[in-house]
Parts: sequence; structure tokens; C-alpha cells
Amino acid sequence: QVQLVESGGGLVQAGGSLRLSCAASGRAFSNYCLGWFRQAPGRERDFVAAITSSGHNTDYADSVKGRFTISRDNAKSTVYLQMNSLNAEDTAVYYCAAANTFGRLRAGDAIYWGQGTQVTVSS
Repeated sequence: QVQLVESGGGLVQAGGSLRLSCAASGRAFSNYCLGWFRQAPGRERDFVAAITSSGHNTDYADSVKGRFTISRDNAKSTVYLQMNSLNAEDTAVYYCAAANTFGRLRAGDAIYWGQGTQVTVSS
């Protein structure tokens, strides 16, 4: 069992930056692929970014490429999402997720989900 707890959300002006963190408790954190998803009001939950268990490979949604960076620190059992050049379309609840494989994570088929953290970008 793995518990995921997100933090770092908040209100930021357009063009600003935020760094989200997702701390994991439980066993075998380093075995899981980790990712971030987001859900805006009235919309489906969308993939944002993913990172393999080793941290060597990453993937991003087209809408965030070049602006967001996912990273992980297996020693701290934490995954991060650095978000730069934020705009109003980035406003959403951001969720951390863990899966056994990169493909399943990328498809949203995660085993574990966090409770979410709100990111609001004012224009």
C-alpha cells in the first residue's frame, strides 16, 4: 500500500511559477512509475507528466511541454512538478499517481492516487 500526499498548490498570477510535491508513504516507492494529472471544473482528468521508476525517462502532455518539469527523489520518496509560465488554462486540481508500468500510468490506469491540490492561475 502506498499513500500519496500532494502539496504546493495555491494562487499564482499568470506567468508565475509553482512547484508541486507529492510525498509517498509505504513500501517500494522506487518501484513505481509516478505521474501528475489534473482536472479542471467540468472536465475530465487529464494526463500532465510522468516519470519512470528510475527517473531516466519522462513524458509530458503537449500543453505543458517546455513549461513543466517532473522529477523524483527516491531517497525522499517524493515526486515533484515544477510549473513555469503558468496561464489560466493550467487552473485545475492536480493529482499525483503511481502505477506499475509507464504505459499504464500514461493511460491513467494508476494503482494509487493522491487527494489532489488546487492550482489557480489568475490572469
